[in-house]
Amino acid sequence: MVTLERRTPFLTLNQALFADAAITGAAGLLSLAGARWLDSFLDLPTALLAGSGAIMIAYATALVMLGTRQRIPATGVRTVIGVNLGWAVACAFLLFSFWTDPNALGVAFILVQIVAVLAFAKLQAMALRASR
Repeated sequence: MVTLERRTPFLTLNQALFADAAITGAAGLLSLAGARWLDSFLDLPTALLAGSGAIMIAYATALVMLGTRQRIPATGVRTVIGVNLGWAVACAFLLFSFWTDPNALGVAFILVQIVAVLAFAKLQAMALRASR
């Protein structure tokens, strides 16, 4: 008879949400407060950097609110996973569109966001599965 061992996730659901909130909030503050400065290094429009920074700060706030609930609803976590996947798609679209022409550092800045949100989506999905 074969028995399956249930693995403990790398992070709990709360930890996955809080880690996402911390990184997203920090990136949002950097993008919003340093938009003009980043523009000169990344060749990305100041308005895009400031706008995305404001969105990231609002999103990080929502993540903290969700993560502090006593019972985290699965639909909320699925929404978070979907938003992370959507952000990755939007970033990839930005790289292949003609709306911007970032330099190599700008491309790396966008690629890091894609990798980060995909990693958080995976961690959150694993934590959600393990919490059931």
